[in-house]
Amino acid sequence: MVMDRIRIKAGKNIYRIIKDGGFSFDSVSTYFGPAVGPRWLIANGFDMTLLKGGLLGRSKPVQLIGSSAGAFRFAAWLQPEAVESYQKLLEVYINVKYAKHDTPATSLREITNVINAYLEDDALSFALANKKYRLVVITARARGLVASSNTWLQKLGLATCFIFNYFSRENIYKFADRVVFYNDSKPPAFCLKSNFRGIYVPMNEINFKYAVLASGAIPLVIDGVRDIYGAPRGVYRDGGLIDYHLTHQFAAKENEIVLFFHHQERIIPGWLDKNIIRRAPESHILDNVLMVFPSQSFIENLPDEKVPDRTDLITYIDDPETRIKNWRKAVELSAPLGEEFLELVESGKIREIVEEI
Repeated sequence: MVMDRIRIKAGKNIYRIIKDGGFSFDSVSTYFGPAVGPRWLIANGFDMTLLKGGLLGRSKPVQLIGSSAGAFRFAAWLQPEAVESYQKLLEVYINVKYAKHDTPATSLREITNVINAYLEDDALSFALANKKYRLVVITARARGLVASSNTWLQKLGLATCFIFNYFSRENIYKFADRVVFYNDSKPPAFCLKSNFRGIYVPMNEINFKYAVLASGAIPLVIDGVRDIYGAPRGVYRDGGLIDYHLTHQFAAKENEIVLFFHHQERIIPGWLDKNIIRRAPESHILDNVLMVFPSQSFIENLPDEKVPDRTDLITYIDDPETRIKNWRKAVELSAPLGEEFLELVESGKIREIVEEI
């Protein structure tokens, strides 16, 4: 079996553990899903291997932490028929058709339909009682003009935010507050650290779907979600605005593993940091991370030689059938990535190929 479709990188704590003795799924305390839009489609094979094999949360519950696409994925994991729910999400997500005349309001309706298609209201009490998985959803409560439903005012707010953020990432909090929704008896450990900026809100049957929906409400593209039950009043937008990729130390103990399937090697802290090459997570945040991502040769075999992303919606706006065909192909090609990871773990070869972050 040729194994060159994935690369594996580990932070210093986990690199040492893997080099010394290998990797154990029982050490995974957190599985993290970033806010990456349609790029999540290539995580499907990795997710399915873990989900069908019941590999996480065997000895104690595991946190599934995500914003936007990450939250969409993991909300399916909690459902009574998790595999079916996840497959339904894939299906409806790929098949949504967008048009040139779409507005943020119509896009919110579309994405609400996606949420309703794979998350059933009468299953939410079962989801919240899940024994293996604890969902954590990261959202951003917009402030000032970024909260405006007027597109031009929102653009002005985001442009100002972009300039302020360029000088310091700390300035993002002038424009949005981090709000973390969690499903557990107590808040996640990262929310209780002294340097945590934001608030945390318990999830329940009333706010579950709204939290997931809000975490994917991309500024300017999708209307924000207003006044979520149990949380401070306001307009909630995509959690990626503040936490685009991995920005917190999610491990509570030194030997806990934060598993992270990513679509690329670079980890970008906030949505507005994409073009700021110097911007990266603080090194200690990555100490406990085990990151799996596709190799360049794998990506070159995907349609258009790239991971699916939001630009496809514009490129194929008049030809949605081609976009849908390409996304399906990407899903099909990435199906073996989880099995490949599992094979590296079971054979012990992970020790040879792991690289240090």
